[in-house]
Amino acid sequence: MKRFVGKVVVITGGAQGIGWTASLGFAREGAFVAIWDYDQAKGEEAQRALVEEGLEGWFQRVNVADQAQVDAAASALQQRCGRVDVLINNAGITRDASLKKMTVAQWQQVIDVNLTGVFLCTQALTNFMGQGGRVINTSSVVGLYGNYGQTNYVATKAGVIGMTKVWARELGRKGITVNAVAPGFIATEMISTVPEKVIEAMLQKTPVGRLGKPEDIAHAYLFLASEEAGFINGVTLSVDGGLIV
Repeated sequence: MKRFVGKVVVITGGAQGIGWTASLGFAREGAFVAIWDYDQAKGEEAQRALVEEGLEGWFQRVNVADQAQVDAAASALQQRCGRVDVLINNAGITRDASLKKMTVAQWQQVIDVNLTGVFLCTQALTNFMGQGGRVINTSSVVGLYGNYGQTNYVATKAGVIGMTKVWARELGRKGITVNAVAPGFIATEMISTVPEKVIEAMLQKTPVGRLGKPEDIAHAYLFLASEEAGFINGVTLSVDGGLIV
């Protein structure tokens, strides 16, 4: 039986990488999926792919760091669907550099998307979310343990964990759970710039001996959004193959 029939799910960064895998997963489980993504071409392609498979989806071009765009997209979605049941704050970017070389612009770009974007989307969409609602924030294993050359990224991913705990307290009273997923190294475009020797080092440290797949993270989203996870609130689930053990 499909788990999300009749549910409205918003996935930021939902047109590519982990986000697209999650969009497809939720749609195949019966959800109406609103794909929020900044990339117009990939967003339209993602919507076509869902429709061609007979699934329900709607691409909305949104810069999650822009409050006016977020509010407008949330309002349009509310008018179309009446409510939101699940929000997956998946969108994120990297602008890596060591502390000495990182520019203020690099710092701010990552803060704007990865931290402010999560705040803006959650603030806007939980207005249309009721009992049984789910917010799932994407952190990272580096938000728990740090990583060389990622001051900005690590700051945002640690911040997401902190916001998750606050919102679990605030929104739990309204019947909305808030949790985070902390992926390890996942085989997506985001790690395409990571040196091979770094990836090899991570593989050596990962007990299961492989990089993660986008499906590994999508399955975690699906579980935390399900009824079975209704009493899980305020946790950060590491999905990293045992990297941090």
